[in-house]
Amino acid sequence: MKLSQHGRTHSCLDAVLHEDDYLATSLNKKLPSIKSFRKSKGRLAKVSKRKAALEKGSRKRRQLALREARSHQKIARSRKDHAYKTAHELVCTDKKVFFVEDLNLRGLTKRNKAKIDDDGKFLPNGQSAKSGLNLSWNDAAFGQFFTTLDYIAAKAGAVVVRVNPAYTSQLLAYRDEFIFTDCSIRNYFDLQELLDVDRDVNASINVKRVGLLTVPNYKTP
Repeated sequence: MKLSQHGRTHSCLDAVLHEDDYLATSLNKKLPSIKSFRKSKGRLAKVSKRKAALEKGSRKRRQLALREARSHQKIARSRKDHAYKTAHELVCTDKKVFFVEDLNLRGLTKRNKAKIDDDGKFLPNGQSAKSGLNLSWNDAAFGQFFTTLDYIAAKAGAVVVRVNPAYTSQLLAYRDEFIFTDCSIRNYFDLQELLDVDRDVNASINVKRVGLLTVPNYKTP
């Protein structure tokens, strides 16, 4: 079956890291995140601090280490469950092609390079702010989700196509203007069209545009 241009056979996804949103679709729908690690971060920090203060090899330290391991296991299971439920919800829409961003997750979570002045002193490099963003990317586990979506989509006879996400989050989808140039801009009201544009939904539409240009005659199995 050829990929049609009317959108009935395909859906497009934009990865979202804002408040409680996880994904935005080109069908004007947002799917929620679970933030499993962030919800457990404080409790884990307390357990880790108590464990570090105890003597190595002591029974109490072993008990805390076991509690810590179980918490991490619970977080991993929550992420896996969330990935499966989200992927199933998308595939149950009966779309045959899913265009998604080909994210460089390793690059997105990489530490900033250190900056040093002529005297050998370290300069601010933005790592403090980026650390929080890195935590969000890792907690979202998009790599695991997209792998899960690949698997579930294939079982349903659908395919997942990764496209280059460059500028998809910045361009206004219907007029090719750079509007969302700052991450703080979540909505844009177009006075010319009298249209309120959501940043993430707009990005997912741009992902669709790139996907259709990349594989206009894509055939599903």
